Amino acid sequence: MSIYKDCDIRGVYEKDFDASTAYLIGRASGSIMCGKNLAVGGDVRVSTPILKRELIRGLLESGANVADLGMVPTPVFYFAMKRFSLDGGVTVTASHNPAQYNGFKLMFGKTPVTPEDISEIRRRAESRDFTEGRGVLTQLDPGDAYSESLMERIKRGCLKVVIDCGNGAMSELAPRVFEALGYDATRLYCEFDGNFPNRSPNPAVYENLGDLCRTVVANKADIGIAFDGDGDRVVFVNDAGRIVTSEQSLVVFVESINATHFSVVYDQKSSSVVKDAIIDKGGVPLMERSGHAFIKKRFLDNNSVLAGEISGHFFFGEFGYDDGLYAALKMCAIIEERKEKLSSIADRIPCLPITPDIRVFCPYNEQDGWLEQVRILGWQYVITELDGVRVELPDGWILARKSVTEEAMTFRMEAHDEESLGFIKHLLSQALPQLEKYIFPTR
Repeated sequence: MSIYKDCDIRGVYEKDFDASTAYLIGRASGSIMCGKNLAVGGDVRVSTPILKRELIRGLLESGANVADLGMVPTPVFYFAMKRFSLDGGVTVTASHNPAQYNGFKLMFGKTPVTPEDISEIRRRAESRDFTEGRGVLTQLDPGDAYSESLMERIKRGCLKVVIDCGNGAMSELAPRVFEALGYDATRLYCEFDGNFPNRSPNPAVYENLGDLCRTVVANKADIGIAFDGDGDRVVFVNDAGRIVTSEQSLVVFVESINATHFSVVYDQKSSSVVKDAIIDKGGVPLMERSGHAFIKKRFLDNNSVLAGEISGHFFFGEFGYDDGLYAALKMCAIIEERKEKLSSIADRIPCLPITPDIRVFCPYNEQDGWLEQVRILGWQYVITELDGVRVELPDGWILARKSVTEEAMTFRMEAHDEESLGFIKHLLSQALPQLEKYIFPTR
């Protein structure tokens, strides 16, 4: 598979790409942003320093000016672009992927790069269509300004928290900010280690958070907080040591909104409880295709107050970007303001029966035919096609999408109760008999 994805550039280092690729991506991006002032950051991965060095070399040789931020969590990268009025930037990170991966998140202007931008970078890199220049390199440390901006917005707290940074980019910054605000913070895996020896950098795979759940219970903590590898995602554990799903967390944030006219963006894989909560609060729900860049663009274009993905990204209107640390501080502030345990708050939010992503091998030349079968299944219902086909059934929904990472398709279903979910599964297996052994694996 290509390293050039819809939202970013990513792959296994020294298998899918190497340092010379980083240089070419720098030349291509610098040619597009020639004469502009760009931020460059990077996460803690072992391969990041060499990739960042070669990326910067390529940017400078194509005439872009570079403000080197050093090793920073991705929210600090976004903050620096905004605070110092930079024209865009690139941060070297593979976000939540395992240690052998790395990649590049890019911003051209104030919005995320589009699939068309990624295609243009690829075209220039592969054809060596570069401008020539001599950009200027400066060093910039935005860490203190970022911390101060958070502490200006969040009141001091007294909760007992466990912070699991998974040895990622938030390992020093997150505990330091919590402690400065008065929280009793227990650190779990808060030492930088780009090999991620203690858990996967993806907290949205809840099986990765067993140590955090146990530590919360053992310490009688009020909340557990888990960040991903670059710090833009966060997942919470309640005081009883149970995972709070990202949909439940988004609902908690929705319930805290103090506005009369507002919109909230959510991804199309989310449970219906998110849409229902936005409507109940008096807001306008805006469903968008999954993917950081797509959610963020819709969020910015509509001047929304909030956005969220089931992957653990939460975007806030007061900042204009997703920030795992700010989301964690805000969740703690909500708990203190409501004077209620997180377990009680979350337990009142319904968890409707929903399948995980069901990934099924499907040859590329058959994928459009499979999508058509889903369209036919839902011909009498509301169909949306943000990414794949989503059918809104009377008691739930079906989502069918092409995989962007392999020769496969992904299916997801939700219903109001288990009986209805069983019926929806039956409908889909009737439309596509090839799926039956995946939908009903125990038969």
